[in-house]
Amino acid sequence: MADIASDDGVIPPGTRQDNGIPFADAVRVWLRIASLSFGGPAGQISVMHRILVDEKKWIGEGRFLHALNYCMLLPGPEAQQLAIYIGWLLHKTKGGLVAGILFVLPGFFSILALSYIYVLFGNVGVVEGLFFGLKAAVLAVVMQAVVRIGSRALRNRVMVLIAVAAFLAIFVFHVPFPIIILTAAVIGYIGGRAGSHLFQVGGGHGSSGPGLADRDSALGEETPAHARPNLAWSLKISAVFLFLWLAPVMAIVLELGSANVFSQIGLFFSRMAMVTFGGAYAVLSYVAQEAVQNYGWLRPGEMLDGLGMAETTPGPLIQVVQFVGFMGAYRDPGTLSPLVSATLASILTTWVTFVPCFLWIFLGAPFIEGLRNSRALTGAMSAITAAVVGVIMNLAVWFALHVIFSEVIRWQGYGIVVDVPVVQSINVASALLALCAVVAIFRFKLGMMQTLLASSLAGIAWYLVSGAI
Repeated sequence: MADIASDDGVIPPGTRQDNGIPFADAVRVWLRIASLSFGGPAGQISVMHRILVDEKKWIGEGRFLHALNYCMLLPGPEAQQLAIYIGWLLHKTKGGLVAGILFVLPGFFSILALSYIYVLFGNVGVVEGLFFGLKAAVLAVVMQAVVRIGSRALRNRVMVLIAVAAFLAIFVFHVPFPIIILTAAVIGYIGGRAGSHLFQVGGGHGSSGPGLADRDSALGEETPAHARPNLAWSLKISAVFLFLWLAPVMAIVLELGSANVFSQIGLFFSRMAMVTFGGAYAVLSYVAQEAVQNYGWLRPGEMLDGLGMAETTPGPLIQVVQFVGFMGAYRDPGTLSPLVSATLASILTTWVTFVPCFLWIFLGAPFIEGLRNSRALTGAMSAITAAVVGVIMNLAVWFALHVIFSEVIRWQGYGIVVDVPVVQSINVASALLALCAVVAIFRFKLGMMQTLLASSLAGIAWYLVSGAI
């Protein structure tokens, strides 16, 4: 598989062949980044920026932000895709593979261990208290995500209108998440192409302030030889990853049938991998809706528990889907033991969720220079980000209903369907703990990890005290 992009073997002028960074050093750095990747995509991208741009000076500010903007346009976790992109830029295909795989592994093993504890010891008071506290803190963290992303994305009335429309579409009318994102993208693309300044509000988690000039980085401002566009290479490696992604799923469906839980998990999360624009918080409402209400893999409270696991472990937040697959197979193990079935489902879910990320990067990264100044694509990304705010708001409301109330009923009428809480079922302890978590984050600016830890300890204390009374 050729790494030099020129079909005739001639390296174009203005290219760079060696950045002077030993591959072994890069592996150690990517392992360090993976171990520190807490706090969702914003925190993960911040860690990468601090280590790769400020500390190591391996990549410049401009190239880092350009890569991030490209990853924001893709389905899937942008932080992991950014790691793949930079790894590929530094050390070709093997660099992208190492960076992307290491980014996922710590979270995979952490959530797998927590999932075992959850199903084996979940009825123990201390464990129940732990997850009771985590649920309240997760609600506050999701609300913080709404404010953080909204403050960046909703810069004018058009963006606010898109966000409100997205919220109503998913909360009231239950419009599928992919349709909401596609509609927003089309509106933004048209607005951007027309030259409207209302659709040029930017996006991404990175800062646009002054930073390291590209010319001072290990890569410099030149384009590495392997990063020049090469359609033959892109198609070849894309075919490899497309096979790795879909072949196991098709084999499972053919062998076990479409009604089997492994087939359902493989097909559902493969579809999700193609439509997960806007980050984990945005897609979780779609996953929760399908996993809880359609497939019955887990209950609403368990979805919150899974998100608590993902918030407190390193790696992409979307890794929560591993817990969803785990619980689905644990409850429907077939001829296998529940734990074996659940473990295999965890592997399958992780595989079909993250393998496509390598496909998107290796296919499109060599061509991103053509996207740098595209007003139409910037408009599409801005509109998608605005719609994501509305979708995350739906997630926050959904979580609030199931954290604060023990019973939620579905009201239907006049063509709409709305979840309504039963007021008498309010959980006062959970509501107070959630309120304390919100005050800690918004009033006292307590960090996410500190809030999660404090809420978990408070939840454990509550369960021990209430059990002793």
